[in-house]
Amino acid sequence: MESIHKIVISLLVLALFLGGTVEISEGSIILGVFWILLALILIAVLSFRSTDKSEPIKSSIPYLLIGSAIVLSDIAFNLQTASKLGTLDIMTFVFGASLIALGLKNSDARRMGTFTAYMSATFLVLFLIFFSLFGRLQIDFTHIFDHYFVLTPVVFILHLLGYPVEVIGTETVRMNGVEEMNVVIGGPCSGLYSMFMLIGIIVGYIKLENMRSGKVYSMILITAVVAYIANLARITVLYIAGYHYGRDAMMFVHTHLGWIIFVVVAGVLIYILNEMALRQH
Repeated sequence: MESIHKIVISLLVLALFLGGTVEISEGSIILGVFWILLALILIAVLSFRSTDKSEPIKSSIPYLLIGSAIVLSDIAFNLQTASKLGTLDIMTFVFGASLIALGLKNSDARRMGTFTAYMSATFLVLFLIFFSLFGRLQIDFTHIFDHYFVLTPVVFILHLLGYPVEVIGTETVRMNGVEEMNVVIGGPCSGLYSMFMLIGIIVGYIKLENMRSGKVYSMILITAVVAYIANLARITVLYIAGYHYGRDAMMFVHTHLGWIIFVVVAGVLIYILNEMALRQH
């Protein structure tokens, strides 16, 4: 599939944007700016040359207008509120940019727009359901998930490895390594953002390659399980780093490790999907 190379590059661009925003908000501003500049360079060198000459393609003004409005609104909101860029901002921006790509005359740009539109829309829908809707309905999903599906399994793993960790709250543990620390597991540490994004990647790729619907549910389930296990491994590594080297080392690993694992997992899933699509076609 010719599209696989562009999808891989697009995933790398997305990972660099995510890494850049995480660095700017939690780590090194210089390194964050560098990652974002590198992502922009990759976008610049990613040429979209139309391969379909059989039929002229017309631009879609509604897509262009709606996409531009979403991108500009997202930028204006963050500038006005002086808020830190997060995953939700990035995915909103990507969704708007995807609509712009769908409105262009170029067939390759539209294919990539289809992929990223489904990917970002899936993330946004899942985010609105599990965070916004459940919050309004007073369903305490995030705290329950953080405690029973993240904190408890990680503490169990750490105890198996011989690390003394004490649960002192719904999302809080205390450990005594080189220094005594109370650490909160919650929000981004739940791994739900990465899970939503990886599910979005699967949905986008399946729609792009018109794969059989029977593959959809199995791949989404596999993706959710892989994302969940990867996040447990990430948090376990964070605590081990904090136990042996202190809070600063733990925060350093926290800043860098998450998006690196995301790139690796996304790359493996895309490779599997590409093999499945080759067999189908």
